[in-house]
Amino acid sequence: MAIHKISVEELLQLSAQYPVLDVRSPGEYAHAQIPGAYGLPLFTDEERKKIGTAYKQESREKAIKYGLDFFGVKMRSMVEEVEKICKQHEASNYKPQTSNSVIVHCWRGGMRSSAVAWLLNFYSFEVYLLEGGYKAYRNWVLDQFDQEFQFSIVGGFTGSGKTEVLHALKQKNHAVIDLEGLANHKGSAFGALGQPPQPTQEMFENLLASALYQNNTYNFWLEDESQRIGSLNIPHGFWRQMRTKQVFFLEIPFEERLDHITKGYGAIEKEKLVNAIIRIKKRLGPLETKTAIGFLVEDNVKECFRILLAYYDKTYLKGLHNRENLAALLNKIDCLNVDAISNTEKLLSCNSVNT
Repeated sequence: MAIHKISVEELLQLSAQYPVLDVRSPGEYAHAQIPGAYGLPLFTDEERKKIGTAYKQESREKAIKYGLDFFGVKMRSMVEEVEKICKQHEASNYKPQTSNSVIVHCWRGGMRSSAVAWLLNFYSFEVYLLEGGYKAYRNWVLDQFDQEFQFSIVGGFTGSGKTEVLHALKQKNHAVIDLEGLANHKGSAFGALGQPPQPTQEMFENLLASALYQNNTYNFWLEDESQRIGSLNIPHGFWRQMRTKQVFFLEIPFEERLDHITKGYGAIEKEKLVNAIIRIKKRLGPLETKTAIGFLVEDNVKECFRILLAYYDKTYLKGLHNRENLAALLNKIDCLNVDAISNTEKLLSCNSVNT
């Protein structure tokens, strides 16, 4: 068995087979990590802080001694945890590993990952050590957003079922990146309702870069989005590229879309809907805000959403027309209603004509 130093590109290839062990502190890992990596902290947040303070205020040697104190008592438990992770990883991938191999990284590829790599290799694991650590991975992530990708945009006003169309495309084995799925948000003031908490901006970027890497040899589909999805921003380089791609606009009657979003949001607690309306009060206007909330109080959800849908149509139309050379990019597709299967067929038919 040996310790092999690897690049980010090599990590991306090997991680399809071997588990990635992130030995940074729990706080670092919780903030953002390489997608799919397992947390295996060498030090707690408090221990890391104490070592860092000693390094700055006393000496490198003193910091290392503190580290050895903390590390020594954890050696056996760390080895056993890695054995559990390997079994878990093997089970989740539905195929046995060809060797007892793991990938290890810390923040910069320094002492933390080197120490864990030594321990695991000593025990008999074959270890792949990421050169430059998570910092090198982050540099790779940021570089992805300036790469050129081939993709098309599914457009349409709010309530057009664009996300459902993306899912239908995926079922037909078309490459898809669901930005709202990565962001845990449906892209409006109401987008967080019924969703898990959003990831950090850094984690969203990691997830998006990973999805782009996995689809970089395909022509894939995205849903039309504003640059901001909830509290997160689509990285500017990639966002700028999105504004230059073909838009396949699902043109669905207002009443059909109104019925669709009323069914989707109608069961949500009134208090949450009211709070979402209040968040857009300045843009919606005082009169429309008061009227929409009044309809909610009267249990007239549909008329409340009629007001909101008209507002979001204006907002979407403005974003659509902010594209340069829109006439050459926009492909309108007439759809009778919000039916993901039939609208996907129309979308693919239109796309084949335009390619």
